[in-house]
Amino acid sequence: MFKKVNRIEHKRNKTEKPKKLNPWIPRIFNHQCYVTFLTGCYSCLWKFRQWEKTKVGFCCCTWKEQLFCPCLVISFVLSLMLLFLWIETSNEYFNFDWVTFLGRGYWFFWSIFILSLAGILTAYSSLLLLLGFLLLWEGIELYLHLCHKILVLLVILLCVILMFIICKFWKERWLVAGLSLQIFAPYVHLVSITVMVILFWPVAFYVAHLEREGLQVAVGLPFLLILLSVYLMPLGIYSPCIQEKENLGPKPTIFGHRGAPMLGPENTMMSFEKAVEHGAHGLETDIHLSYDHVPFLMHDFDLRRTTNIGEVQPESAFENPAFFSWDFLSTLNAGKWFVKPELRPFYNMKPLSEADKERARNQSIPTLADLLTLAEKERKFVIFDLHRPPPKHPLRHTFIRQVVRVILASKIEQHLIFWLPTHDRQYVRSVAPGFQHVGRLVSVKTLAKNNISIINVDYKKLFPNGLRDYKAANIHINVYTVNEPWLFSLAWCSRINSVTTDNIGLLSQLNHPHFFMTPKFYMFMWLLADIISVLFIVAIFCFHWRRETKKEKLFETSSTRTDTQSGIENEEDLHIAMKPPARVVEGPWTLAALHPALPKSGKQHQGHFNVAAPSKKPLPIKNAVTPLKPGKHEIQSPMPTTIFELTQAPTRQATSEATFQTTLPTLKVDKPTMPSIEVPYS
Repeated sequence: MFKKVNRIEHKRNKTEKPKKLNPWIPRIFNHQCYVTFLTGCYSCLWKFRQWEKTKVGFCCCTWKEQLFCPCLVISFVLSLMLLFLWIETSNEYFNFDWVTFLGRGYWFFWSIFILSLAGILTAYSSLLLLLGFLLLWEGIELYLHLCHKILVLLVILLCVILMFIICKFWKERWLVAGLSLQIFAPYVHLVSITVMVILFWPVAFYVAHLEREGLQVAVGLPFLLILLSVYLMPLGIYSPCIQEKENLGPKPTIFGHRGAPMLGPENTMMSFEKAVEHGAHGLETDIHLSYDHVPFLMHDFDLRRTTNIGEVQPESAFENPAFFSWDFLSTLNAGKWFVKPELRPFYNMKPLSEADKERARNQSIPTLADLLTLAEKERKFVIFDLHRPPPKHPLRHTFIRQVVRVILASKIEQHLIFWLPTHDRQYVRSVAPGFQHVGRLVSVKTLAKNNISIINVDYKKLFPNGLRDYKAANIHINVYTVNEPWLFSLAWCSRINSVTTDNIGLLSQLNHPHFFMTPKFYMFMWLLADIISVLFIVAIFCFHWRRETKKEKLFETSSTRTDTQSGIENEEDLHIAMKPPARVVEGPWTLAALHPALPKSGKQHQGHFNVAAPSKKPLPIKNAVTPLKPGKHEIQSPMPTTIFELTQAPTRQATSEATFQTTLPTLKVDKPTMPSIEVPYS
């Protein structure tokens, strides 16, 4: 049948303007470029070629690639662990940089360098995993380039070395990571559920394509077990920040660690004044004694980092500050280093104003008497570490009495002094009974024996060891050094009394602990996340299963139709083969009929046509040729022939017969015609 053309619609299509497409869109955003990009990044094969796609459930790579796939996964896991550990220990960045300064002699943010390195390693290994997954999704066999394999091995080696160094020299960092999980565990649970839901999409796709039930169970069962453990994770989570609002303790008071070292040069009067401006409850410092018996404020055991001794007297830069006289120490500048960008102590410091820069440039080393004057004026507590003078110092054995003498001479109220040194406590109690003695991380019995009700401890050692015992004994707890808001929130929720911090500008502004929630709210969040994830997982499973079922039905239907058509054709061929041979009839207008005297060789295959098997495209006889007319003596009465019986032939022959009959004159029964000559089938 011929399709009818709608002329009106055709005209409309001609009048419509073709849509203009940007030529670079199909050139760039197409599947060929996408596959080339994947293979180029993963295998360094940037020329497109037809890849042989593998079926789901079959081997996706050679045995060599299979051996290297676990290495890629191990590199990702190790780099991710290193990145997590280093992010969670950001509170210790200054101490790490300070230790490296003592060893190398110049200041550099090695902590930020390692953080960036861990991020790059994690991004690289995760990108390779993602590319491998996308190639598997496209059904392309994996082939990781040799350069990538070498880099992956280097990632594993570097991560192992860094982890070994951390375990050897900074075991406390693992404790910090454990403390961070107490805060972030509820949110880690939510993120884990989200990741499992995302991973369920490829898992469901893979399981739906597997043909063996054993393989489906082997792939799906471990995933379901992991998912179940993630759902039950809150049963094993303990977080101090999950409690009722009425049980939340007061905000911890803040001691300025060496003043406010993010706002001014550490252990200078500018730094302590900045701490007082931001509401510090107390001031923390470090005390050395000069060679001429003057207590002054300094943390390091040399003057390289915080003074300009390298410019004034470079040969004495590594000397202990206790061997210098106060007359020389008072001439050193203690603030110019703070203004230099390459020497700033904290990477997250806010930029200083011009007035603060000018003020910092004019700072000098203060004495203990200067600090006590400020504390007595502002009524702030003072806590300090007292460094014992080195050997051959005149105050090697009497430094405690000299410091007590200076404190009593300042007329400061004795209860404002938190006495931390453990040396010669009996003398201090007898001379200054108003001092509040502070202990270290010792047992409660030892504290009670020494009549001590205050402890000053490292937060990394306090939380795993006896926090509940100290709280039960009503011990006042001060922890150091707390700079991150999450760590301050943990101390707040744990009912810690006070903290020592470098970041007083930020912590003083917190009015509520971060990550705090009530048990009912967490239960609601837990159940809601589980229910939503279950709905998503069921929907994803049903989607993949329904799509695969439809594909199977379509495949069965198409195979059934193919079998039916092939059966019908076979039956027709058999039916045609079973029929008696059709007679070849010569028409009345052939040369054989008109010239019966011609030899057989000349009449063969001329004017014959096979009714049983007509040609597909019969050649039409042009009307320009006038058909021959029989003579009157040849006209006979009509006889029924096979020509009229074969008009009821099958449908597929009707077209060819109709075409053939239109090319010849119509034969009528009521008119005389020439008799047909029947020729037997050869």
